[in-house]
Formats: sequence, C-alpha cells, structure tokens
Amino acid sequence: MRRIVCLGLSAALLAPACCFAACAPAEERGAYVISAEYFPEERRLEATMTAEIVNTSDAAWETLKFQLWPNAYREGAAYAPVSSLYAPSAYYDGESYGGIDVTDVTGAQSFRVAGADGNILETVLAEPLAPDERVTIGMDFTVTLARINHRLGAGEHAVNLANFYPVLCHYDDGFCEYVYSSNGDPFVSACADYDVSLTVPENFVVAHTGTCERTLADGKAVHHVRAGNVRDVAFVLSEDFRFAETSVGGVPVRYFYFDDDSAAETLACAAESLAYFGETFGGYAYPAYTVVQTDFPYGGMEYPMLSMIAADLRAEEVPVVVAHETAHQWWYASVGSNQFEEAWQDEGLAEYSAALFFGAHPDYGVTYEECVALSEQSYRAFFSVSSQLSGEQNTAMSRPLTGFSGEYEYRSIAYDKGVILFDRLRDTLGDGKFFAALRAYAKSCAGSVAPPERLVACFADRGAHAEGIIESFLRGTCVI
Repeated sequence: MRRIVCLGLSAALLAPACCFAACAPAEERGAYVISAEYFPEERRLEATMTAEIVNTSDAAWETLKFQLWPNAYREGAAYAPVSSLYAPSAYYDGESYGGIDVTDVTGAQSFRVAGADGNILETVLAEPLAPDERVTIGMDFTVTLARINHRLGAGEHAVNLANFYPVLCHYDDGFCEYVYSSNGDPFVSACADYDVSLTVPENFVVAHTGTCERTLADGKAVHHVRAGNVRDVAFVLSEDFRFAETSVGGVPVRYFYFDDDSAAETLACAAESLAYFGETFGGYAYPAYTVVQTDFPYGGMEYPMLSMIAADLRAEEVPVVVAHETAHQWWYASVGSNQFEEAWQDEGLAEYSAALFFGAHPDYGVTYEECVALSEQSYRAFFSVSSQLSGEQNTAMSRPLTGFSGEYEYRSIAYDKGVILFDRLRDTLGDGKFFAALRAYAKSCAGSVAPPERLVACFADRGAHAEGIIESFLRGTCVI
C-alpha cells in the first residue's frame, strides 16, 4: 500500500512548478469571446460568440472554415462519437441525439454548413484576409446535448461542455476538415485567448479551464472565465460536486468529484505529477490546474488546465489516468500536435511520461520497468492476434485516426508502441541526452502545433541513430 500524501506538499515538490513561456506570440493569436447560458431541462446551450481571426499563413484567405464538433452527436451522423463497443455504456438512457444550429453569422458575406458530415461551417469573407491581418466574425448558435456520458453531453451525474463551439480549422496549406473519430481525439487547433461567460442555475458547481469570477443573480450563476493562449476551453457542471484543493509552487490544484472515497489521494497524485513533470520537462505554463471526475466512457480526457477522469475507474486505475492526463498539459496543451494525423506524438509521449512519473514515485506500487514491460506485452499480444486473424499487420504509427480499425488497434499502436519507442530512444541516447531532447521540445515548440519533424529533430540533434529509430517505428518496419 502506498502512502497517502497529505494536502500540504513539501518544499521539494513546490520548487519545480515555476512557469515557462508556453506562448504563441500575442500578435499571432486569435481570440474567442463567448456568452452562453445552459438550460438543463432542455439540455440546451444558447450562445453568442465573437471570433477574432488572424491570418498566420502566407496566403490570402477568402473563406474561413470552422469545425462543428457537436454535429457528431446528431441523428444520422456518419462519424459517431463512440463505437458500437462503447455505445451501451455511453448512452446510459438509450439512443439520444444532439447537435449545433448556427443561426446567424456576422462579419462575413455568407455562410453554410458543409463538410463530409455536417462538420464544417464555411464563411465567405467580403474581402480576402491578407497575411497578418485580422477579421472579426460573430456567431449565434444553439447546442443541444445528447444524453450521453462523453466529452459533450448531459451525463448521469454531470454535464460535459467540451468542443461545444465553432473553432477555426487547423491550417496547413489549406484548412483541414477533420471528421469526428471514435478512435482518439480528432481536435487540432491553434492557441487563442478566451473570454467566456457561462450562465447556469446557481446550484451547479462548475469546473473549468482558466480562471473564474462567479456572480449570482436571480437564481443563476455567471461564471466569467478567462484563459489566455490555450487551444480550447471546457466546462464540467454538476449539482453533486465536492471539492478539494492544494497548491504546487503557488499554482492552485483542484479536484472536483462526486464519488471518490480516496479523494485526498487523487488530489495528491494530480499535484505530485504536476510537480514532477514541471521539474522534468519545464515548468507548468498555466495559472491553475483542475482534475474533475465526470461521466466518460474511457479513462480520461485532457483540456488546457482541466483533466477529466471517468467516474467508473477502479481504484488502482485512478493514479494511472491522472498521471497520463496531467502529462497532457505538456504534450497537447502547451506543445500541440496534429492529433488526427499523428496521435502517437502526444498520446505515446503522455503514456511514457506517466511511466517516468511512477518510476520516480515508487509508493504507487509500480516501477518504470513494469510500465514498459506491460506496454510491450500488450503490443505483442495485439500483433499476435491481429496477424493470426489477417495474415499480415500494419504497424505503422504515422496514420490518421480513421486509419485504425478500432480502439484496440489504436491503443496498441499510439499508446503501447509509443511507450516502447521512447524507451528505446532513452536506452540509445542515455538519460542526459534523452531528457535534454524532451526539454528542448517542450521549450521550442510551446504554443505551436508541432509537426513530427520538430520532435524528431530534438532527438536527432543529440544522437545519430535517433532519427532512424523513430522512422522505423513510424513506418512500421521495426521489429519488437
């Protein structure tokens, strides 16, 4: 049994958490101002949004494209948010549907819903937007939530409001139109500044990205949230939340929960992992960190300054999920990547970072070596089963989310093989060069959507064989 860490952490844990500059330059960042109200009886969110968009490319933009993630939850969606394997646990009250209805757009000549699955809002500008110029687009929209335990939905115990608003598509020689995927996280977005006012009934407790001011009036609570230089914002609402708090180097660390007999241990794991990753990769970049227990069919989900963990986790699974999601504050929130095309780049690194954390904290009862061995065992089992069923196996890591046959293949390739990759790199380079490469990656790519080449370069600069190792894993030519 591991020790229970009390809420006051030692000075040794507090020291590493000083912030580093995870900043996309302000002149290159857009801004979203959102005013929304949630009506629980109708499971409806009414919102207005002003998006200030800056053209960071070298080409003039005549059309802006925004992702409409809530439309994955509508009836008849071609790309469902959960697979048939997880649908029974996610849809706890039978079939239920939602979606987003954009009723008005200002600042553009015209707009329409398009894309492969009603997933894109196209806005045609009155005049081309030249490089480095800005334009302001206003939107009115309504989001209806499905009864579903998921990122966006009215769950059994909580309401999850994540990926609920139109967000500018990732730009890479053109706007990328990504469909939803039940494998992994299809969300790719640039850092922006957010100012969000969310009105809810006053009996709801709200966990959120950013820092918040709460005001009460007429039985309602307005939560005014500000979050600078983040990829997205998310909220979790519940009438049943309890709350615990500690701090790491002056950064408040909070845990919202409704059913956790070991809440102090969960909070301590969040704080210890935040401190460890700050010391190992570079200080935490944000003014607060929150872990929230909520209704979710998978282990957890990351957002800037906010990590969701599933309410149905077994006790021994909780620290594993908390450490993994906390690592995403570096590998996703600060250092972005194209999660749709290269899921291994943040998921494999977050899973490996959790192994490092447990290796440095033996009181959790698992060693670094055991974490790596388990990943190798899981990957080889997948390879064996898949090879017997199909006669051949695609083990390439570099592929889009839609290129995986399902959760099992996705997990084995992006997570388990990712852990094996980074362990091989550490063994080849040695600890000094390996950790120097990760710190260089964290510092040089903060605030960006880093292509895989940036990560490869950080290792290749410190070891002649590193690039070949990574390429063999990504292409599926290595032997494990």
